[in-house]
Amino acid sequence: MMIVVHSGGLVGISRALHLDDDKSIPNEFGLRAAVLMGTYGVLLFVLHFLEILLFALFYHFVGAMRSLEAALYYSASCYATLGTAPDKFSTEWRLVGALEALIGFVLIGWSTAFMVRTLRRIID
Repeated sequence: MMIVVHSGGLVGISRALHLDDDKSIPNEFGLRAAVLMGTYGVLLFVLHFLEILLFALFYHFVGAMRSLEAALYYSASCYATLGTAPDKFSTEWRLVGALEALIGFVLIGWSTAFMVRTLRRIID
């Protein structure tokens, strides 16, 4: 499911920033390119936060976490592969946290590759 969310998010970001149009991509790294990349970074952050929130809502919905704040903290920790597990986390859902770490690692790498591709188009 997260791959669908992430790929849809990347397509949405590409369309919103007109990354498929060569005229929209600056041909040198100046102010226009910096604004484009800054906006790109903010939108990627929002996309990753949405994915973290979806995992947190799952943890809260299945009862693995009693508070949404704790679920959000745990989800962000797993997604960013920090590995801090709260004491009150339900043991039967720990494997999902480990899988979230793997998913987060892959999705952050995917976003990085996407951003590097755009930077290469500016520089080349």
